[in-house]
Amino acid sequence: MNRRIVTLIAALIPIVVLGVIGSTVTVPYAALGRGPTFNTLGEVDGKPVVDIQGTAVDPTTGNLNMTTVSVKDGLTIFDALGLWASGRDGIVPRSEVFPPDKSREEIDQSNQADFAKSEDNAEVAALRFLNYPTVVRVDQVGSDSPANDALQPGDELISINGVAVDSVAAVQQTVSSASPGTTIEVRYRRDGVEGTAAIRLAARPDDAEKGYLGITPVEVPTVPFTIEFNLADIGGPSAGLMFSLAVVDKLSPGELTNGTFVAGTGTIDAAGEVGPIGGIPYKMGAAREAGATTFLVPEKNCDEARQQTPDGLRLVKVSTLDDAVHSLNALASGGDAPSCG
Repeated sequence: MNRRIVTLIAALIPIVVLGVIGSTVTVPYAALGRGPTFNTLGEVDGKPVVDIQGTAVDPTTGNLNMTTVSVKDGLTIFDALGLWASGRDGIVPRSEVFPPDKSREEIDQSNQADFAKSEDNAEVAALRFLNYPTVVRVDQVGSDSPANDALQPGDELISINGVAVDSVAAVQQTVSSASPGTTIEVRYRRDGVEGTAAIRLAARPDDAEKGYLGITPVEVPTVPFTIEFNLADIGGPSAGLMFSLAVVDKLSPGELTNGTFVAGTGTIDAAGEVGPIGGIPYKMGAAREAGATTFLVPEKNCDEARQQTPDGLRLVKVSTLDDAVHSLNALASGGDAPSCG
């Protein structure tokens, strides 16, 4: 065989081997990037993202977009290098996204549960902000808890030791302020009938000095209408703030956006407290590409957000639902709002 051909073949073999390895061997990393955004005032697949039935809904315009992070898994060596070089995606250890002690199914179930919880919290927070009534009910009772023989899922809590129950926080504070071994009186309503139960508290598993009742209370709106959230295949809790704002906008006069394009992110609890989230650089980038000019940032994400703010995107700092509504109203009237910068 011609020596030149032999030399050429010898030179090509490692290149071919490298190409095969680089395009087939996966790495223990995942890529985070800009996911889709959804206008919570708009529609998806012909249905309102936030669908309110049974009461008059105020007309809305503009955008209140929730934002997401895309996750790419099963990356080959070349995939990872290409995504890293693009500058649009971040490469992180796969274990940060998919904990090794959980199956993919368990992770998906957890993400869906977080998303469902964010929908519930968003509804309660918005209706509380608008001064609609809510009640506190028992969602779950621990099988070996002090309340096991006294309370049932669905019971409406009225008072504990004479202290009126008007929020989940009130239940937690009243119970934890009592010492283990103390007997408390719980007034409740079951199937429309009031009752009382004397329950001897145990010690909290994480704090032996505080009382433990062993129930999971939830706040439930008592309104003559329904609110449904129609986004499928989305996981995690970070849509809560934007869902709440959509409910507020639809059930109150005027427009929060004044016809502009607002996007944002943040968890929310039933009391309207906004919490931090992950992946905010990708969410801001996706929002700006979609056309957003204002982005609502949880206060604890501000340091990270202001370091990577896309051009043309105003950052508005929020720590509660009240903050977000008041800031949007101020911007809509030509005023200013607290900034991350």
